[in-house]
Amino acid sequence: MGQRGSTQPEARVLILGLDNAGKSTILYKLKHNKFVGTVPTVGFNVEMFDVRRNKKKFALTVWDVGGQAEMRRHWRSYHQDTLCVVFVVDSADRSRMPEAKREVENTLKSVQLRGCPFVILANKQDVDGAMTVSEIRDSFDLRRICADRDWFVQPCSASTGFGLEEALRKISHMVKLPSESAATVKENFKDTMNYIKAKSSRH
Repeated sequence: MGQRGSTQPEARVLILGLDNAGKSTILYKLKHNKFVGTVPTVGFNVEMFDVRRNKKKFALTVWDVGGQAEMRRHWRSYHQDTLCVVFVVDSADRSRMPEAKREVENTLKSVQLRGCPFVILANKQDVDGAMTVSEIRDSFDLRRICADRDWFVQPCSASTGFGLEEALRKISHMVKLPSESAATVKENFKDTMNYIKAKSSRH
């Protein structure tokens, strides 16, 4: 990809999900546009994507963390500096939905992820009997648990690539870059100072 200019902002995206949900397959399909057979992730995989929003280029650094039970207790150590959480579910495995819901609720309780945009990738939509977006939304009670943040459910298939580009585009529009937050703080500070000056000049 060549050397990245230090001026280009970066946004950290965290991909979580139960084992066998298809996290790594999705990551590599997006990155290389090919289906890659994967083994269970021990630790994490990281890929970088150049994206564009409002003619402005920035990088999404996507961390895919292993989903086996013993790995999940380490998820919290990846929360810091995360600007969007993506949770992959196997839409065809209804029996594990309560387990997935429990992990989603635990993740969203994190103070470090407060207000962070949340995306569910409803993977394996090409499998017969896969749960629909509305079924997943309702079974996870997303309207309630995501009341304080932006969220959406994206139907997709890691094997065919269906829905993945759309998901990446939506994520790139949802993340709030640190530079944007800093600019907002700067503007607010400027407004406050102007208000104080204006007020003091009246006395």
